[in-house]
Amino acid sequence: MASSGLLRRSAVSFLYFISCCVCLSPAAARNANILPLRTVHVGGAAEVATRLPFRHNVSLTVSLTAGTPPQPVTMVIDTGSELSWLHCKRSPGLRSVFDPAASRSYSAIPCLSQTCQDRTSDFPVPASCSSDKLCHTIISYADASSIEGSLSSETFQIGPPERPGFLFGCMDSGQSSNPDEDSTTTGLLGLNRGLLSMVTQMGLKKFSYCISSSDGTGVLWLDDAGPSWVGTLKYTRMVRISTPLPYFDRAAYTVQLVGIRVSEKILALPKSVFVPDHTGAGQTMVDSGTQFTFLLGPVYNALRLEFLDQTKSLLKTYDDPNYVFQGAMDLCFIIPSDQAELPVLPAVGLMFEGAEMVIPGERLLYQVPGLVKGADKVYCFTFGNSYLLGVEAFVIGHHHQQDKWVEFDLANSRIGFADVRCDHAGQRLGLGS
Repeated sequence: MASSGLLRRSAVSFLYFISCCVCLSPAAARNANILPLRTVHVGGAAEVATRLPFRHNVSLTVSLTAGTPPQPVTMVIDTGSELSWLHCKRSPGLRSVFDPAASRSYSAIPCLSQTCQDRTSDFPVPASCSSDKLCHTIISYADASSIEGSLSSETFQIGPPERPGFLFGCMDSGQSSNPDEDSTTTGLLGLNRGLLSMVTQMGLKKFSYCISSSDGTGVLWLDDAGPSWVGTLKYTRMVRISTPLPYFDRAAYTVQLVGIRVSEKILALPKSVFVPDHTGAGQTMVDSGTQFTFLLGPVYNALRLEFLDQTKSLLKTYDDPNYVFQGAMDLCFIIPSDQAELPVLPAVGLMFEGAEMVIPGERLLYQVPGLVKGADKVYCFTFGNSYLLGVEAFVIGHHHQQDKWVEFDLANSRIGFADVRCDHAGQRLGLGS
């Protein structure tokens, strides 16, 4: 992977407190304030750590600064996206906007520049010339949202040193499928392997994160070496394909799924159903920008049937055939309102080459906000059908990555997993909630 060379780094750990703030109430959002940066000591060695507090529900966010003088910005971290961007035009529903006119270090990139022509080559929608001859970019997402504006250069504070010349999108128009997210965040921080991602621009060889399941906090760790107390990680190789294929995202963090088990029973599926076909459809992506996990139709249907069979004495299905949660999750259950806890459910294991991600039963159901049937609550299965989303891929969302140290080792082309109490991780690193 090419590096911009702008931000060569020594062996220093930049540590972020992550935040998830979509679907927070305005009061809760105001309480998700960042803490001051400070040095912490980890594993007996002094390591510089930048930490930012967060609350999470749907999107993982970090709070940074951009511009000169610095302006505070809150950005969704997304391992499935390349270009980082900020809202740069005030409009109804946007409470946090970056003002390029107020920054001495801001610069829009001309459309005829080498930067615009060479660095946007892997964008799904090619960059073009705007009416004022700037590098016009359009970013579209699988959920049908899109945003557009100008490729720009600015100074960002990502860790203690300033990052001058950081390329990002200064966006002034577009549509979103999630106005709640737009109202509480300023933009998005792209962390995939593309030419303009933060990972590439900073020249990172490795980064990790840890998302708490209990208190909505987390840690984003930008360094080659993780904390010693994380323990042994199980690694699986990243899948890379050099030939462009229509349905294969070559900048994504792709792994090879080889099987799925419910409790101790492995689904009776041929391994070929997990392998991308000649068009690239069927890749498995680890994505921090997606909340839940989505499987291709035949695999989802097999998992759905097996989960129903193993929980038929524990759960009562929600019998509305027309209800599909978030457009792709069609297996839901009724839980009596006076039932304080969910029943003990079987774990689901996502089996990879060399590693397995075990999802405990308590993370297999998610209460649908605001939906009740009589006096009963409605919970839905946290796996969905990719086909219903129009996505030809397996996508592992951050809900199923909770309480796991997830390491993206770009130097060795692999991803590692280890079970960790992520609320304790923040405490051990000196991060308050």
